Amino acid sequence: MLDDHYTATTPSGQAGLFSVAPTDHHAQQVEKACRGPRAAPAPAADPPPASDPPAKEEKPPEKKDENEQPKKEEEKKEEEKKEDKKEEGQKEEAKKEEEPKPAAPAAPAAAAAAPAPAPAAAAAAPAAAAAPPADPANPEGLEGEQAEPPPPPVVYFRYTDDTLRDVIKRLRERTEMLREKAIDPYATSPEITPPVTPIMKKEDYIRLKEEERIAKEAADKKKAEEAAKKAEEKKKKDEEKRLEAEKKAEEERLAEEARKKARFLPEISCSCFDVLIQPIEEIMDSTIGTTIDPFTDRRYIAWLTVVAVAYNYNVWFCSARLAFPYHNATANPFWIVFDVLSDLVNVIDIVIWQPRLQFVKAGDIIKDRGMTKVHYRKSQRFKIDIFSIVPFDILCLHFQFSTIYRLNRWIRIDSFFEFSDRLESIMAKAYIWRVARTTGYLLFVLHLNACVFYVASVHQGLASTTWVYDGKGTAYLRCYYFAVRSLINIGGLPEPVTTFEITFQMTNFFIGVFVFSSLIGQMRDVIGAATAGQTYFRASMDGCVAYMNTYTISKVVQNRVRTWYNYTWAAQGMLDESELLDKMPLVMRIAIAVDINLATFQKIALFQGCDQQMLVDMLLRLKSIVYLPGDFVVKKGDIGKEMYIIKGGAVQVVGGPDNSIVFVTLKAGCVFGEISLLQSAKDGGNRRTANVKAHGFANLFVLEKKDLFDILVHYPESQKVLARKGRQLLRAKGPAAAKTDEEKKKGLTLFGTKPQTPKLIRAFAEMRKKGGFLEKLRKSAAEAK
Repeated sequence: MLDDHYTATTPSGQAGLFSVAPTDHHAQQVEKACRGPRAAPAPAADPPPASDPPAKEEKPPEKKDENEQPKKEEEKKEEEKKEDKKEEGQKEEAKKEEEPKPAAPAAPAAAAAAPAPAPAAAAAAPAAAAAPPADPANPEGLEGEQAEPPPPPVVYFRYTDDTLRDVIKRLRERTEMLREKAIDPYATSPEITPPVTPIMKKEDYIRLKEEERIAKEAADKKKAEEAAKKAEEKKKKDEEKRLEAEKKAEEERLAEEARKKARFLPEISCSCFDVLIQPIEEIMDSTIGTTIDPFTDRRYIAWLTVVAVAYNYNVWFCSARLAFPYHNATANPFWIVFDVLSDLVNVIDIVIWQPRLQFVKAGDIIKDRGMTKVHYRKSQRFKIDIFSIVPFDILCLHFQFSTIYRLNRWIRIDSFFEFSDRLESIMAKAYIWRVARTTGYLLFVLHLNACVFYVASVHQGLASTTWVYDGKGTAYLRCYYFAVRSLINIGGLPEPVTTFEITFQMTNFFIGVFVFSSLIGQMRDVIGAATAGQTYFRASMDGCVAYMNTYTISKVVQNRVRTWYNYTWAAQGMLDESELLDKMPLVMRIAIAVDINLATFQKIALFQGCDQQMLVDMLLRLKSIVYLPGDFVVKKGDIGKEMYIIKGGAVQVVGGPDNSIVFVTLKAGCVFGEISLLQSAKDGGNRRTANVKAHGFANLFVLEKKDLFDILVHYPESQKVLARKGRQLLRAKGPAAAKTDEEKKKGLTLFGTKPQTPKLIRAFAEMRKKGGFLEKLRKSAAEAK
């Protein structure tokens, strides 16, 4: 308590204040240590006579009520504050007078430094130090006198003293508050209650942190997605603006091109012509239909063949008639007839067939006759076709008969390329036509070179030099022979003499090198594409054979592998059908699968009544496998995981000691193993019950149980139907046959037959059972006792 003070003198003779409780043992030791060096006050046990103290000090201490104690404490606090102010002034004076002084005058100095209200504190200090501590029960001294009040403290460390006083004050307030709270349990603390930190287990804390991390990541991801979405929207808007600008620029360009073309090929009005050909169109509508599909209609492809023949007539014979002297009074009527026929074919194609061709607009197939006619007549091809049939031949009536007036037929080359594309699309082996077409290009180039060589010979003069055509034999055949040797660079040609001949021959050599290298490269590509599958097959087979030779596989196995390769390639033209089907869109794969196997699936009793779409999904999961003669498809006791559909060949269900007994033969379209798809593996319920082997080459489709279960997840009703039918089929098969004696004895063969009991042991056992010799001995021994 701060109410109890002790005054001590430091070694320098100054008094100090120790504000400690009287019960503090450590404080008492410090006080004694401080008082120890003062030996002078010992003989002065009795205080010297001094002036009488104030009246209030002579009064004996009165006992006050406990209620007056807080007032006294407040008064003491006020006095202490006043004393603190006075002590600050005294400290300043003490600093000025800090000089070594003798120990004797220490008491007067201390008395002088003491505050005015307590002049007798210094004189009483030695007596208080010498006197023993008073008994708390006896407030008076040993002689019955009143206890003197302690002297005021001298503070050397103001900050420490203030801190201690503040701490003590707060502790007292806290004590009073806790005392009141103990009396009144509903009293609350005026302090703000801090937030409670829950104590969690390590797992809960880790889970909480993980949830916070996930929530933070989700928030960051959401922000990133929003930012990406905004960026995507901005990018989309920019792209739309760019496309609109490009579209606008393209429209302007097309409009400009249309204006330019209109100068040369203006729009052609055929209103009057339509009135004239109306009866013909009605007849053709009833014959070939109002519109036709240009890609799949075989009638149109056949008609394109006629158009291609007419075009080839014009390009081959017109050039030959233009170069060689084939026009005379005898041949001209025949040429006129063929020319009219070729022109008639072109006119029919332009009037009857082309306006009926369907076309695609914005993804829709236009089949309206009026729209197809307008579409064709507004196209550039119609204008080219019209120009190609303009009869410039009429000029032959005024001028000399010549085929130069028919060269406009050559510009209709699109009809030939269209025929080539359509023919390739319907041929099973399109590479044959590609080879023939490339050969035709080569022959036509040689034809043109022969025509040019004859014209050059006429220009130089027939038989004028050794290089030109000499005029003997068939002119076309001789010139064609020269073109072949010249362009293919065979050699052995006569040497050109004149500058014109040398230039012509050099040009021939350059053209021959360029043209024939291109044609030969194209021919190589065509043949390579035609035999690409065969090359892949050979490479695969050679790699497999090399692998088997590396690991010294037996010849029997190698021969079976070669047989499998050869049969698989011969049967389906590829080693794995899935490689081809995977490249096709889903709609095409479904169409092929439905066409091949849907009818077979619908005949299976297990799948009757199921959803048709589920059957289609199952068809897409089928895998093709080829088995060689004698291969076992399934064996008795194996785990059933697949169902088999026979695509081609036959299989046999066999049994007996050496599988020599054939129970039944299953052929194409039959199904086996379907029950195992629905049987559970518990207790071996899905074990195979028979042996099935291939009779000859067998091509089977396989459906695995895993694929079926993946499909049934999406068809719960079909799953119920399959489960019910599976149970019915199992009951229809009847219970499992009882085990034969032979099967029962199989377990005993592991232990052998039990040996017979020896006769001696059997005799003792009989005696024991019937009360024999041993039992009689026991009875006799008991009687003797």
